[in-house]
Amino acid sequence: MDRLATKLELIYNAAGGKKINLISHSMGGLLVKCFLSLHSDIFEKYVKNWIAITAPFQGAPGCANSTLLNGMSFVEGWEQNFFISKWSMHQLLIECPSIYELMACPNFHWQHITVLELWRERLHSDGKSHVILESYPPCDSVEILKQALLNNKLNYDGEELPLPFNSEILEWANKTQEILSSAKLPSGVKFYNIYGTNLQTPHSICYGNADKPVSDLHELRYLQPRFVCVDGDGTVPVESAKADGFIAEERVGIPGEHRGILCEPHLFRILKHWLRAGDPDPFYNPVNDYVILPTAFEIESHTEKGIVVTSLKEEWEIISNDQDGQSNTGDKMSLSSISVSQEGANKSHSEAHATVFVHPGSDGKQHIELNALSVSVDAS
Repeated sequence: MDRLATKLELIYNAAGGKKINLISHSMGGLLVKCFLSLHSDIFEKYVKNWIAITAPFQGAPGCANSTLLNGMSFVEGWEQNFFISKWSMHQLLIECPSIYELMACPNFHWQHITVLELWRERLHSDGKSHVILESYPPCDSVEILKQALLNNKLNYDGEELPLPFNSEILEWANKTQEILSSAKLPSGVKFYNIYGTNLQTPHSICYGNADKPVSDLHELRYLQPRFVCVDGDGTVPVESAKADGFIAEERVGIPGEHRGILCEPHLFRILKHWLRAGDPDPFYNPVNDYVILPTAFEIESHTEKGIVVTSLKEEWEIISNDQDGQSNTGDKMSLSSISVSQEGANKSHSEAHATVFVHPGSDGKQHIELNALSVSVDAS
């Protein structure tokens, strides 16, 4: 936190006293929010805009729980042979504070409560065993994690070192959550939020099934979980990323993967628009939060008896957000235009231009928009 305060001051002074645009990604958003809570005066003095991208403001519970029990793989398929194994990553991440910070925020009221589910065999009062599905909300699931990792060990240089669930780190992470929840945005700072959508994102996890229940909690480390997913970027649920706790200037969802979203052209168009960087983007609509990208176009031009005729046909793909913040893709808008210009013998000039937009609509209907303009200039 102190080094970040020094860095902000250095950049501010190097820029001649101009306030800073701060852009964070993922847990960088938690870092900035924590700094804001502890040093709001410094933040207000040096920062103009803060843009958070795919920040897990209320955690990423599905990924956190499965990581603590089974590890994490950053690559899929044959490429795993050239990367750290999932089990090695598991042993590393058991001691990683960030994973504990990604557990479900204990004070957040989820629209869909995240749970840890286990199929287990229980002996009832009638003396018969029954397989039932047990469901543990965030507070209760901690005890399951502790029991499952009780005998977890790390083999280092021929010596076995105990590596259980780290309750001290969890306590530290919960205190960090308290700091984060108290953050207030200074009046002079504008906040923007970009979150990833359109990917199945782990939210709750389930181990075992009705035919093969979990007999020993220590087995959870070796079992493949079944995920109950919600909309998000594959790591952070939309519900968590949107719950920043601030009055945001804008919140925009972009279809994309948690890390891959940083390469999305839509992201950079929105950033440029918000920060007023470069030339204005005529195809960004801040009212509806959609970006229009050209997918195909045809242009023709020819001359007939001194009259130049130019025609243009284009197709545009619209990426928009509905009222619930969900991204809609695949809609097509067509554009056709024609321009006619003529130079007269007396240096007079006449020009006409017409454009037709065909907008996609609901129930199979389309909205047609026509713009036309004619101009004549007589040099005499």
